[in-house]
Amino acid sequence: MRQNWPMTPSIGIDCRIDSRVELLGEITIGDRTTIYRGGELLGPINIGSEVFINRDVYIRPNCTIGDRVNLGPFVRLISDTHAIAGHSKRAGAVRHDPIVVGDGTWIGAGAIVVGGVTIGSGAVIAAGAVVAADVPDDMLVGGTPARVIRRLDT
Repeated sequence: MRQNWPMTPSIGIDCRIDSRVELLGEITIGDRTTIYRGGELLGPINIGSEVFINRDVYIRPNCTIGDRVNLGPFVRLISDTHAIAGHSKRAGAVRHDPIVVGDGTWIGAGAIVVGGVTIGSGAVIAAGAVVAADVPDDMLVGGTPARVIRRLDT
């Protein structure tokens, strides 16, 4: 059963957000941002200006997305995790570790970023990568788990 989220998102000027995108909770979206169909965003989330979010993205609480970021289709920013509990039920208390995506970053189709990760500015995350560790500025990373492939020109 889905909860009712009373907060209205704060949406900047000249944004294009498809009517099939679910914006739930406290969400701030900067100017000239585009979000294609089918996404689900659960706040608190801060999205910068001139961001392009392709179809069917899944963004969980405590995510910050910088300016001029591109997210490919089916990208997942999953901040949810659990404390490891006892033998009878290992998934303990839920928490949402922050995810930060730096300005100008491009995250390719189907990539997953887990909680507690900071992706630097100007980075590229290859399609299908699973990012479980911080990514420095201007790096191309890929794989499962994601590893640095090379430094990009600045």
